[in-house]
Amino acid sequence: MQSEQVESNDKRGKHRILAELNRLDQQIRFLQEELELLGKLEKASAACKEMLSKVETRPDPLLPATNGPANPSWNRWFEGLNDTTGCRCWIW
Repeated sequence: MQSEQVESNDKRGKHRILAELNRLDQQIRFLQEELELLGKLEKASAACKEMLSKVETRPDPLLPATNGPANPSWNRWFEGLNDTTGCRCWIW
């Protein structure tokens, strides 16, 4: 009975090892295909320059075209304090 159990465990161990090897082979093939594709691509700097030239010449259709802030009072939130001596805020 014990020899049957050892043999059964051995088969499951072999199956796990074969499954892991198959998974690793699949990952290797995937990475090799990806490397081949990357080798066929043009250099990124040329592609980026081409994309920038196309993007910069067209306005973004999702953003409204404005020449300045839509609400000038919002600028006060992003500007520094004009007079730091007038500030009485204390952080303890």
